Amino acid sequence: MTEERHRAYQYCSGLPGLEAVAISSDRTFPRHAHDQCGVGVVLDGGHRSWSGVGAVEAFAGDVITVNPGEIHDGLPIQARPRSWQMLYLDPVRLADLLHEELPREVEIARPALRDPVLAGRLTRLFSEIAAARPDAFAVEEEMVRTLMHLFARYGSRPAPRPGPPPFVARALQRLEDAPGEAATLAELAGLSRVSRFQLLRGFARATGATPHAYLIQQRVRLARRLLAAGRRPAEAAAEAGFADQSHMSRAFMRQFGVTPARYRASLA
Repeated sequence: MTEERHRAYQYCSGLPGLEAVAISSDRTFPRHAHDQCGVGVVLDGGHRSWSGVGAVEAFAGDVITVNPGEIHDGLPIQARPRSWQMLYLDPVRLADLLHEELPREVEIARPALRDPVLAGRLTRLFSEIAAARPDAFAVEEEMVRTLMHLFARYGSRPAPRPGPPPFVARALQRLEDAPGEAATLAELAGLSRVSRFQLLRGFARATGATPHAYLIQQRVRLARRLLAAGRRPAEAAAEAGFADQSHMSRAFMRQFGVTPARYRASLA
């Protein structure tokens, strides 16, 4: 069995609502979602991901994107680590930056792009953020230029998507409303008076994940928001519903690629 290779660095951008992470990893990331809009560049190797438009592949030089709340996963194409840099921007901040130029409701139409100009802008923006002393003015200017290029070329209004069956929608609502509370299959199935088997099958078809996996995703996203709000890791773990801090740390690492401690330190 080969040893897993994984390195991740989280950077403070100096601007509210903008985060940056650099990862080199041969890990497979489970299906999950982010609260933010993500855009980045593959630096080395190849990356395969399931997305809302199906399976996609990206290689060195390609731009990769994800919309807020979009379910996706990730695994290496070759049997070696792939490396990428990713920027995550809060949706409210994004809407504030773009509202004068683009429709208020806009998303990135494609999860993988071959655009050398955009890749170059993203690389320069990341370099500004990763500098020993980031210049907030330079970061903001390059960010706006990069986002305008991205959304002017690849932005689109969200297409209407069929919602999940009502019994799945009720289960989703319960898990999203109270991720910190314990849940059971019997409880979720009972919300719509379906069997546990029906719930499992319908939930997986609608979301690509099991109810338990989806609950862990929601808990990790809640923990991330709590950490950003200043909670200590142990406090965030308890409020998000994890058994203890170590359980949260493992789930956080699997989903975001960085530890809660490193994420919290990047916000200081």
